[in-house]
Amino acid sequence: MAEPHVATAEAPHSASTEAPHGEAHEGPAFMGIEAAGIVSLAMLVVIVLMLWKKVPAAIGKALDSKIAVIRSQLAEAEALRKEAEVLKTEYQAKADAAGAESEAMLGRARVEAEAIVTKAQADAEALVARRTKMAEDKIAAEELAAVNELRAAAATAAAKAAAKLIAERHDASADQTLVDRSISELSGR
Repeated sequence: MAEPHVATAEAPHSASTEAPHGEAHEGPAFMGIEAAGIVSLAMLVVIVLMLWKKVPAAIGKALDSKIAVIRSQLAEAEALRKEAEVLKTEYQAKADAAGAESEAMLGRARVEAEAIVTKAQADAEALVARRTKMAEDKIAAEELAAVNELRAAAATAAAKAAAKLIAERHDASADQTLVDRSISELSGR
């Protein structure tokens, strides 16, 4: 249910405020000026003082100087960015050149390694050929020595056999006849 509206004495709304329980209160007033008027008057005084002390101009100068500082920082940042791009390009070129140089070095190293392997193979083949020839020469020398030794042994055996045969078949008179014949052949020459 709604409460019946109780009529109160009408007071001007600007001079009083209504309390939550329906009581009227007077707001603070100074020389007949209410609170809102005092705040408005104080703001007006502050604005006049600010204009008189040239605060907006000071604020403008401060903002202008801050803007100038920001612009110089932006210009410096732009210059640094351009310098960084130049450095990046330069280092990228150096990296590319280093990559190409490393590829060239790798190619040269491969060629040198192949040459070393080829030379090592040729040296090994030459060494094997020398050792083979030396072994063959040594074998041939041993064969020759063995043949010579056999010949000498055969000659010694033949001489002994011949001496034995001569001793058995010849006597002193046959020896005398041989000696005389040899002397006469020598004197005839």
